Amino acid sequence: MVLTPLQTDVATLVEGLNLMWVLVVTFLIFFMHAGFAMLEAGQVRSKNVANQLTKNMLTWSVGVMLYFALGAGIATLVGAWTGPNTATVGGAFGYINDGSGAWVSWLFGAVFAMTAATIVSGAVAGRAKLRAYVGYTILLAGVIYPVVVGFTWGEGILYQLGFHDFAGGMIVHGMGGVAGLTAAWVIGPRIDRYNPDGSTNVIPGHSLTFAVLGTLILAFGWYGFNVGTAATVFSPAQAAEGTLALGDFAYVGRVALVTTLGMTAGAIGAATVSLVKTQKVDTLYVANGLLAGLVGITGIADAIVWPGAIAVGLLAGAQLPVVFEFVEKRLKIDDVCAVFPVHGSAGILGALAFPLVAVPGAEASFVAQIAGVVLIVGWTVLATGLVFGAAKALGQARVSESHEREGLDVSEHGVDTYPEFGQPDVVTDGGMDVFRTDGGHPDAIKMVVAYIRPDKLGDVKQSLAATGAPSLTVTNVSGRGSQPAKKGQWRGEEYVVDLHQKVKVETVVADIPADDVVEAIADAAHTGEKGDGKVFVMPVDDAYQVRTGNRGPDAV
Repeated sequence: MVLTPLQTDVATLVEGLNLMWVLVVTFLIFFMHAGFAMLEAGQVRSKNVANQLTKNMLTWSVGVMLYFALGAGIATLVGAWTGPNTATVGGAFGYINDGSGAWVSWLFGAVFAMTAATIVSGAVAGRAKLRAYVGYTILLAGVIYPVVVGFTWGEGILYQLGFHDFAGGMIVHGMGGVAGLTAAWVIGPRIDRYNPDGSTNVIPGHSLTFAVLGTLILAFGWYGFNVGTAATVFSPAQAAEGTLALGDFAYVGRVALVTTLGMTAGAIGAATVSLVKTQKVDTLYVANGLLAGLVGITGIADAIVWPGAIAVGLLAGAQLPVVFEFVEKRLKIDDVCAVFPVHGSAGILGALAFPLVAVPGAEASFVAQIAGVVLIVGWTVLATGLVFGAAKALGQARVSESHEREGLDVSEHGVDTYPEFGQPDVVTDGGMDVFRTDGGHPDAIKMVVAYIRPDKLGDVKQSLAATGAPSLTVTNVSGRGSQPAKKGQWRGEEYVVDLHQKVKVETVVADIPADDVVEAIADAAHTGEKGDGKVFVMPVDDAYQVRTGNRGPDAV
């Protein structure tokens, strides 16, 4: 059939629109790395934040290079070697010089590969050496993940069996979660995570705000992950004949709907189980449950009924607290960011549930789904165990005990993420050997220091103003006194909070009796309950006013 100019224009238009759609969703998936960075940074201690952020940036940078140079070609070769197709080495790596369409296709695959790689970083946070993690990323992007792709999307052995994974629920997320669990098991738990008797110590992360914002960014990017896998807006075959017809967009509405339902059901499922287990709705469980719901739906979003999406999402969220507790307390594996219950077990659940929730007429085989899960899990555990096992044998898997206690930000990168907070006070003159009780002057200078409840600061300020106290300094602090400890909760587990938030008020007086200041503070801060605070009076050897040069009481 000879195409008219109009028909040729239709084919060109379709190709351009399809490429533009794939690029847009590719960029959206790339933005998920910002979500991963925030989510993981929020779940680690403040002394390890820079290390976690660095690993996320290097995952993308190093991983993309390896996937371009090696990974995508390996995936094609494995698919050919384990399936009916044939491929030469030159043909498998042809995307490197094959032009615009091939490069867009490669990039779309690359952002999926990097998602699998970055999942692992959250499991080994706080103790893995940067060189060990980057070395594993090289092998994951170049070999480990591409082998899984070859088995499946590369039309290899699992594809031939009928294994169904639409957007990577098992291929990407399940694989990444299993890899993270394996790596965390090989490296071992963080210092002080477990007591000698086997009991568990909770180590809270430093920012729920980061964790939740990272979760929402990931959820936003996930639409690129799932909806974007419906990669052709219009059918290229129809366009070649000069007509327009929907390609994958014929079912894109189903993908968008079940993705949304699975996401929300996951949060509800995790919140419900958290409430039953602890009588509280744990914020981090809700966030992690939302992601688990997305993982559960990702591999099957193209061909399931919407009630099935709700059911899978609820189960994926509900299993999260249970699986996390099993991994933490029974297996004694320190999975810092809960990557296995979020990505691993949720991905497995979604893959196995497919035959139960598939649309009528879909090819859904329990045998194929089970075979896919077993082969992907087996290969991932074997490869990851060998890599981290070798690093451990060489003494390169984790940092030293002193570096771990100091924090990986300083030991691995030489930076302090929060340099203005938490630094010890430094006495440059070595301190004073002898204090005079009269302040060193006929009119004694005294410093009054009070630790009070934060909500009483306004009353104390007014009371001090009434006494004529000339100045004061206010600092937010935390400490421990007679006030009883409280119970905190992190991902559904309780821990003791024995450092309470207080406000430190300091004022220096000379011509005003220190006793009057003490009385003013005590009256204003008093509630009659434990934790009202304490007031201390200390002599001041001298004072100097910078602007005038006055010294002693005149400076005060």
